[in-house]
Amino acid sequence: MPRIAGINIPDKKRIEIALTYIYGIGPSLSKKILEQLKISPDKKASELNPEQVTKLKDIIEKNYTIEGDLRRKINLDIKRLKDINSYKGIRHIKNLPARGQRTKTNNRTVRGNVRKTVGSGRKPPAQAT
Repeated sequence: MPRIAGINIPDKKRIEIALTYIYGIGPSLSKKILEQLKISPDKKASELNPEQVTKLKDIIEKNYTIEGDLRRKINLDIKRLKDINSYKGIRHIKNLPARGQRTKTNNRTVRGNVRKTVGSGRKPPAQAT
């Protein structure tokens, strides 16, 4: 099981998919890195020789912000927005969508599944026994 950037890459997956297990590397960046190293994206991660694994490590760690550094950078960016009281920062503080989504409907997960309206508002009359 190759280990890149502190993450164990799954052996049985294609290397193109296996690289996406690293935070900060998506499918398109994975393809770009493999093209740069001239490694077939169809190879399984277990089929890579140690030389290819070290090349992958070097390129990823030198050229891209990944894992802890990327998480830290994102958190600092959000903290800065909150500190300067920008619109986006205020949305983050209130735990509401920050990228212009509508909030009248379709943001139940962000608000914690809050349901404010109840059916039609009238209860059915009690049945006589």
